[in-house]
Amino acid sequence: MDLFQILYEMIDLRSFSNLWYWIALAVMWSSASHRVLGVPFDMVQRARRRGGQAEQDLEDMVRVNVNRLLYIAEVSGPWLVALACFLLSALATLGFVFLMEFAQAVFLLAFPMSFVGVISYFTARRIARDGALGEDLCKRLSMCRLCIQFVGSISILVTAFWGMYQNLSIGALG
Repeated sequence: MDLFQILYEMIDLRSFSNLWYWIALAVMWSSASHRVLGVPFDMVQRARRRGGQAEQDLEDMVRVNVNRLLYIAEVSGPWLVALACFLLSALATLGFVFLMEFAQAVFLLAFPMSFVGVISYFTARRIARDGALGEDLCKRLSMCRLCIQFVGSISILVTAFWGMYQNLSIGALG
């Protein structure tokens, strides 16, 4: 096997049979559930256990990230939603109408992350509206994380079933 064949195997566009795709899927969902509203979840746990300065650090970091997220949504929210809808519909059309496996794979990564964005936005809005602090803030971040993990679990399940279907149907054909 020469270098070209090795590189071709590593960059193969048949995504569902490529190990790198599954590694990227796992890393994406691990990162999404670890960082809730841009805040590492270990800060939430530390704030719950220790209080004091750890709780103040959490509140400050959440305040900065919530204000940033809400500002971006206010300034360019409709444009971002329109762009995301366009890209997701283009990927869905290319993937599931024109049967491009790479587009299917990217769609199965991106579509569930749009739900994560919506969950994060509504959580940020609720935190800002209510001025959540202390234990209430920790509860809201924990609930946001639980929702993200639920979306991630469903996404991984659907992606695994679709990937198995794709690999088995290609295996049966060739």
